[in-house]
Amino acid sequence: MVNRPTVQLKLVDADGLFYSWRWEHDLGAIQNIMVEAGRVQPALDALAEALPTPLPGETVDQALERSLTGPFADPEREAGLSTALARSLIPYQLAMELNALLEQGLRPHVRIQPSPSTSQVPWESLRVDEGERFVTNADVSILPPATVRNAPERRKSEWNPAGPVVAVLDPKVPGAGRDLGAVLDEAIPDSDLSRLIDSLKDRLPFNGEAFRRTDLDRDKIEPLLTDAARFLYVGHVTIAKHGLDARLHLSCGPTTTGRAAVVNGHRPLTAADILLGHRPGAVNGWSMPNRVALIACESGGEVRFAEPVGLVAAALHAGARYVTATRWTLPTDEGLRRFSPTPTPPLLPEAIAAVNTAHDSPDPVAALNAWQRTKAAAWESKGHPKDNPIIWAALATTFG
Repeated sequence: MVNRPTVQLKLVDADGLFYSWRWEHDLGAIQNIMVEAGRVQPALDALAEALPTPLPGETVDQALERSLTGPFADPEREAGLSTALARSLIPYQLAMELNALLEQGLRPHVRIQPSPSTSQVPWESLRVDEGERFVTNADVSILPPATVRNAPERRKSEWNPAGPVVAVLDPKVPGAGRDLGAVLDEAIPDSDLSRLIDSLKDRLPFNGEAFRRTDLDRDKIEPLLTDAARFLYVGHVTIAKHGLDARLHLSCGPTTTGRAAVVNGHRPLTAADILLGHRPGAVNGWSMPNRVALIACESGGEVRFAEPVGLVAAALHAGARYVTATRWTLPTDEGLRRFSPTPTPPLLPEAIAAVNTAHDSPDPVAALNAWQRTKAAAWESKGHPKDNPIIWAALATTFG
């Protein structure tokens, strides 16, 4: 990471919302405050109503229709929601400390460890002033819990910029119904998606390309990750009742081994499989490269659990230093066509390309934030559907 003023901000749910923060250049000086639940809960409830993550009793389609006809369909309503979140959630004293740095020409880095109640807050897109979002003047990343980042058995893979990229883009899932169908449209020539696919071909550690393959299962991918520079996954993730059962869906048929039961002809890969290994016998966890991107619905959703150990924590434990994941359910290209009230182009391909580029840079956090800053400015100035924060604000990079 580039040397710059960096603050660690930790949030804890109790009777209210507890904050503590400290600057990494002065770790002994810790500040603590408590905000009453009545001050923050209305904004958090409004956010839950706006997001495409299903509420209790909703189907995925119902949630997507609700979200795409809510604040994310209207720049003014979205600005109101993001302003309310900023006013409710950013401590005044911390804001003053950040502003003091900006006045000195310094861009701070804010590392946030969310609580379960704030797990889906899009900190980067919070509207802190007229025409300005949090990411306008600060870089933002997710701080993993100390139990994850300081685990004695944790591996840390070295960064190899020229290394291969294990890319799995929209894999075909055996026996998949509509719920686990394609998340991307076809790769038409000269599109963001086709350019991404072409750019990766020479860096793949397997023959062919990475898009819509049927043979990228756990037994093929796992050994390739050991010597890879990056892992880029785009597809489906499903969250169960606890983080270790978070499931990544590859082209794994029923004969593969693992800790999840076979579902409709395929066996999902769980966070526990990555941590402990997916083969019978002695524990033998996976090895992950320095940079991992999991672009799928709620791939970073483990923060919602009291014990936040899911796919992100598993990747960090297995060697990753940077893991980009999503906070909420992502609308697929088909979902945008079906439920958006205004014509909306596919949004995922540009986001995937931005993450891919960021993970090739020396500082993935700053690089992804720079793209988010561009999208935020465009959304503020023009409000075009292609700049809708429903995708770009869902992405967050955990660094540790």
